[in-house]
Amino acid sequence: MTPIFSGFGLGLRKPHYGDFLEHRIAVDFLEVISENFMVDGGRPRQILRDIRARYPVALHGVSMSLGSADGVDGAYLARLRVLVDEVEPLFISDHLSWSRLEGFNAHDLLPLPYTQEALDIVCANIDRAQEALGRIMLIENPSTYIDFASSDMSEWEFIDMMCARTGCELLLDVNNLFVSASNHGFDPLACLDAVPHARVRQIHLAGHSRGEMLLVDTHDRQVPASVWSLYAHVLPRLGPVATMIERDDAIPPLHDLLGELGTAREIARERVGTTP
Repeated sequence: MTPIFSGFGLGLRKPHYGDFLEHRIAVDFLEVISENFMVDGGRPRQILRDIRARYPVALHGVSMSLGSADGVDGAYLARLRVLVDEVEPLFISDHLSWSRLEGFNAHDLLPLPYTQEALDIVCANIDRAQEALGRIMLIENPSTYIDFASSDMSEWEFIDMMCARTGCELLLDVNNLFVSASNHGFDPLACLDAVPHARVRQIHLAGHSRGEMLLVDTHDRQVPASVWSLYAHVLPRLGPVATMIERDDAIPPLHDLLGELGTAREIARERVGTTP
């Protein structure tokens, strides 16, 4: 089990490097994209060292490709292990998705069918990654735009069995859940109630956009009321959990993100008695 941590944090993005390095910002942790710092030295690595000296850090990956039938890339895991050993992160996380096949990387988080065959592949990849990293991983639920006719279980049945077989834990992205539920006509509250709550260690909160037919997980706007409502619904069902505001595009001033983080703190105080 990963250490219990119930702080409130932000994703570290380049426009705010100076703010976090020059001032003491009221956050409990920062999450960084692992791949941005999986380099041999140089300025990015030094910035991360300086950030880590000031704040706890979580590592969040976007290209481990845990659903790849080719397996997890050994060279990638070796580079990540070096970063893990240096940073000593709160969490190491990646997505329930795939992006790589026969050396080709799609640079996107592609969905999986929820089948026994896919479950076997995902579990084998998680086992290998956790062994290589020497840590329990958090796996993030995806935002999806298609269903597979071959799926013979629900997303949360799949995830529950994945956790039971590998011992991994969960990064619950509430916005992803809302996007997927809306796109596929599911009840998001029923989805939240199906989450294996005891496995959740971290929460992502973000915004989305409305396309012509579907919601799109763009992370380019404020957390909407629909996602705040789901966050308030699920919090009392969880144990101690870390919460993070995630913004990847149209990055606003840091003050705006801290305001959203304040909203998360207030909801947590009201729903579970967490001190803001």
